[in-house]
Amino acid sequence: MSVTSKEFGCSRDGRELKLYTITGKNGLTATVTNLGAILVSLIVPDAQGNKEDVVLGFDKADDYYGNPSFFGATIGPNANRIGNAEYEIDGVHYELDINDNDRNNLHSHIENGYHKRVWDVDNDENSVTFSIEDPATLGFPGNKRLSVTYTVTDDNELKLHYVGSSDENTILNPTNHSYFNLDGFKSGSIVDEKIQIEADEFTPTDNESIPTGEIASVKGTPMDLTSPTVIKDHIGDDYEQLNYAGGYDHNFCVRGYDGTLRKVATVWAAKSSRVMEVYSDLPGVQFYAGNFIAEGQVGKEGAVFNKRYGLCLETQFYPDAIHHENFQSPVFGPERSLDTTTIYAFK
Repeated sequence: MSVTSKEFGCSRDGRELKLYTITGKNGLTATVTNLGAILVSLIVPDAQGNKEDVVLGFDKADDYYGNPSFFGATIGPNANRIGNAEYEIDGVHYELDINDNDRNNLHSHIENGYHKRVWDVDNDENSVTFSIEDPATLGFPGNKRLSVTYTVTDDNELKLHYVGSSDENTILNPTNHSYFNLDGFKSGSIVDEKIQIEADEFTPTDNESIPTGEIASVKGTPMDLTSPTVIKDHIGDDYEQLNYAGGYDHNFCVRGYDGTLRKVATVWAAKSSRVMEVYSDLPGVQFYAGNFIAEGQVGKEGAVFNKRYGLCLETQFYPDAIHHENFQSPVFGPERSLDTTTIYAFK
């Protein structure tokens, strides 16, 4: 195991940016940056030893200041959507940036969320820890501290460990927004990949992707991904939920959730032998099939990214949970700290 670093330019306020590369003994190699605690590259060997970078991203730091699709980003303080861009905690009303469908909030803030801030860095021989301190900004109260540690393990796993705290009750619901293509980021669409999600239920949404509060069975619907399913087999079905989101972009309720680490999803490459298993101790996982990747983005090595060229599996508290008492609470503060782990394991 080793961690090396190199320059990655300067932030827009003149701070030094770096790339940190974590090399595992079995060939798994992750490259991350202190800009947005972003996963820039993830090189994964297949059964024959062929190595490919399996996440979408950019070669230049400045491109991550655009990044309309949030490639590789650590989202915070809150991932996903909050309806009407407002909420209450302890009887106090808070308003958020309106940046989605002219009335909702998505991913906290497009320009000033954690994915566009420069994080502090610490590292050892097999991990890199990014941390950020954030006062009451963006409509989220409390003096907050969040860290995320990227670790490459001997078992070909990329482990993400989040720790968060606040001196006031606030929403803390970070996630990683990497787009995976297990045949390599230059290989085009992911619709021929197979996916299995360990969820018998999901949270239906309205036509603006805000959960209604219902927890619905996947049985008998295109949302039933409880057995290995080729993505293209049902992503285009004439089904209200898929029509609303342009395909899969939904929160699935992890089967048997009890706060312990468990497998939540598996993805099989379309052409190579790579398999990715996702583990989490959170109640939900957002399967997003890249339906709205901004067309024609030029990424790493000149690759051009289009619709459905990558998929996301974002572990999380349910979207809009602050408005639904039947959803697990994303509120943390003096009496409750955030401590959660997500693992992407490659077979």
